Amino acid sequence: MSTHRPSHDVVILGSGIAGSTLGAVLARSGAKVLIADAGTHPRFAVGESMIPQLVAWLQVLAERYDIPEFEALTDATTINEKVSNTFGRKQHFGFMLHRPGQEPDPDESHQFVIPDALTSASHLFRQDSDAYLLRVAVGHGCDTRQQWRAESIDFDDHGVTVTGTDGHVVRARYLVDASGFRSPLADKLGLREQPARFRHHSRSLFTHMIGVKPFDDVLDVAEKSRPPVPWHNGTMHHLFERGWFWIIPFDNHELSRNPLCSVGVTLDPRLYPKPEGIGAEEEFARLVSLFPAVERQFEGARKVREWVSTGRLQYSSDRTVGQRWCLMSHAAGFLDPLYSRGMSNTFEIIHALAPRLLAALADDDFDDERFRYVEELEQGLLDHNDTLVNCSFIAFSHFRLWDAVFRIWGSGNTPGTLRINNALRKYRADRDPSVFDALEKVPHTGLWWPDNDHFKALLDGTARACAQYEAKEIDGDRAADIILGLIEESEAVHPGFGWKDVNQRFIHPGRDQIADFLQWAARSPVPALSSIGRESLEALRSAGGAPASRPGAVGR
Repeated sequence: MSTHRPSHDVVILGSGIAGSTLGAVLARSGAKVLIADAGTHPRFAVGESMIPQLVAWLQVLAERYDIPEFEALTDATTINEKVSNTFGRKQHFGFMLHRPGQEPDPDESHQFVIPDALTSASHLFRQDSDAYLLRVAVGHGCDTRQQWRAESIDFDDHGVTVTGTDGHVVRARYLVDASGFRSPLADKLGLREQPARFRHHSRSLFTHMIGVKPFDDVLDVAEKSRPPVPWHNGTMHHLFERGWFWIIPFDNHELSRNPLCSVGVTLDPRLYPKPEGIGAEEEFARLVSLFPAVERQFEGARKVREWVSTGRLQYSSDRTVGQRWCLMSHAAGFLDPLYSRGMSNTFEIIHALAPRLLAALADDDFDDERFRYVEELEQGLLDHNDTLVNCSFIAFSHFRLWDAVFRIWGSGNTPGTLRINNALRKYRADRDPSVFDALEKVPHTGLWWPDNDHFKALLDGTARACAQYEAKEIDGDRAADIILGLIEESEAVHPGFGWKDVNQRFIHPGRDQIADFLQWAARSPVPALSSIGRESLEALRSAGGAPASRPGAVGR
């Protein structure tokens, strides 16, 4: 047993977006926190695309723990004004299917425009957002050690001792590892599953570039085939069999002065093994050259930093919490960034961990059982996303099947966000944190709409149909028909946005459609829908933004 008295309540390994946000929350609540990192800021990172649930969880953390600095990241205009004028806008998710050597068919594309009623999301220029969050953490009392690598980690009955490569010793009551893939705690405790348990396989090539053309400028299609919002105004996904390119511009907000663009590709290494004898830049150029419209988008573009080429991205851990430790977020596992779930998952995990850790510090009781939900959440977030991403990669080879999977993904996003927003609204009214405890009492922990059995059944049915297609037991049209039939019959899918209409590929819900959705939801026999509808509709009416209920509203 160490004879050193703890110098800190919590030591956090990693000063990225996860470690700095958690550090700020804990320190603001009175804990003595050290954030230690092998590197320093500012630094390059990918994972730049925000989604509505991410914004919702960040707003919850800002309000619950009285950290108004977090609010600066929740709006595309505010972040450019208060953090740095380097951030883009994420107005939509855009998807277009490509085939080698062919121009894309404009009818094989989708766009889901994020409702203005939910959020104005951003493309995060991570070197600036992450450095900002570390400053926030320091401002609320966190100590830091940068360029300090942990060499050994030792636990005893009273705490944890972390010794750096320079011989410096840190003693704390609890350890959070938020350091990512190269987690020293995962190595120390042998937590990695070999191989990763996930069904999905992908590897990646990525960098930042300058001179990437807006996709709208290189695609000559009729006006009727153009989406309601320019492709350049959001995150563009160029899909192909078992892979996809991402285009994330930082120059698409009027206040941004950042000419860079995040670009990359993820692809299944079983179909596209890493080639020998060529570098990442050449491999990326070869991949781009297969798809004429994508190639035009990159004509004249050049890198501003070296390319990164990964092995398989997927990794998992058999445990994420234990006696006096937590393996958090990307230290615990990782999938594929297709639906930009990573940062949203991170903030949800922080929200689950922080109150439990603060209570454990107050009680001096770090029993594993009080952290059990954190374990269930981390594993559930990974497993449910694996199901969806695996289905998507399978479906990229057949447009009708991909169209069906797209509708499953999209139909759960708005309700999944509204339930968080409703809890926050209640908390603002009476400051009772039990409303957040209620969010955790769900049957499908980690699903993006976790309290709806009907939605879980949709995802399970989608997984079965895609597995049958992958095994060549049924063709793509039959698999698509199965999923579309489930959507048509489901009481969980609102007919008004277009999720049930295969002729509507561009989903752009306005405020009137949101109001109709809420009226439909409020009348639903599905409890997970009716509660969302009633609470959200009441809030809209209080703000003067929703019409009175009428018999002819969408969803009759």
